[in-house]
Amino acid sequence: MRKIILSILGILIIIASFFLAKQIANSKTRPKAKVEKVVKTVFTETVSNGTVPIVVQAHGNLKAKRRVELYSEVQGVFQKGNRLFKPGQRYFAGETVIKIDASEYYASVQSSKSNLYNLITSIMPDLRLDYPEVFPKWQAYLSSFDLDQTTPPLPEMTSEKEKFFISGRGIITNYYNVKNQEQRLRKYRISAPFNGVLTEALVTEGTLVRSGQKLGEFINTDIYELEVSVSKTYSDLLKLNEHVDLVNLDRTKTYKGVVSRINGNIDLATQTIKAFIEVSDPDLKEGMYLEANLNAKEEIEAIEIDRNLLLENNQIFVVRDSVLDIIDVRPVYFSDRKVVLKEVPDGISILTKPVVGAYAGMLVKKYMGETAKTEN
Repeated sequence: MRKIILSILGILIIIASFFLAKQIANSKTRPKAKVEKVVKTVFTETVSNGTVPIVVQAHGNLKAKRRVELYSEVQGVFQKGNRLFKPGQRYFAGETVIKIDASEYYASVQSSKSNLYNLITSIMPDLRLDYPEVFPKWQAYLSSFDLDQTTPPLPEMTSEKEKFFISGRGIITNYYNVKNQEQRLRKYRISAPFNGVLTEALVTEGTLVRSGQKLGEFINTDIYELEVSVSKTYSDLLKLNEHVDLVNLDRTKTYKGVVSRINGNIDLATQTIKAFIEVSDPDLKEGMYLEANLNAKEEIEAIEIDRNLLLENNQIFVVRDSVLDIIDVRPVYFSDRKVVLKEVPDGISILTKPVVGAYAGMLVKKYMGETAKTEN
């Protein structure tokens, strides 16, 4: 009997627990989550169309405007000079840069000059007898003839008889042979064509120099040229003698240059045209990398913004009554960081700084402090 009573009580307790749990579960209420509106703060500015100068950016390496590659036209041993033939060595205009041993060839030239002198001397008796009127000038020529100096020009022949007589004795042929040898003798000495510095030296003292061998390179360090490639779109806008601002790679110093030359053809591969900017400064060195800002033209009724603000399909974000909207624009020029736009209405507010996750219809709030431009 006792077991039956305990079993009935256990069943009643289980049933009561089930109904009590169900009642508690039904009585539980969940509070609704409050959805907070997120309004992002954006940086804006009011559009005011005006004249925007389009500056074409280009870059390149400096090259000396005047440079000479030194080649030997004769053969001989490179002799020691007053200055060492080393890169970085400076020379003044007319100063000997390279001197090649010409003692053997010099003796040959002297022999030819002596033969010419003897040949003219041999015709003097005939000139005295047959052409006494021309004898004095040839006598004066012999008197001025110096084997240690450059051969003087032959006297001017005023008559056909004189010319036939002189030519028939082979004097004219011998004279030009001597002049040819004297010209070649000068090639044993290479002098500086202008003030400059030696940038490359391929031979040393005592080296046997051969004809046609490159000896070095010589440049003028006073004036340099910067070769830049400009898009063909602005080829007709570039002008000679246009002033150009140049800046070095570290952007620590600027230089003033002038457009000195513009190439007449367009590169078929890159569709660009080459312009040459002349610049002079004591701090410049050949090979230095510079960036140039070329003033191409001016766009009226336009604005300039950062490139990352321009959306696909040529659109930008604007703010209308605290709501983002999208309008169509017409870009007319792209640079590395900026883009020039037209057809943007005056007085409208545009973003000056990108907004993450921005979309048309998004609620925003204009930043009332410093503008994004000032903050940047």
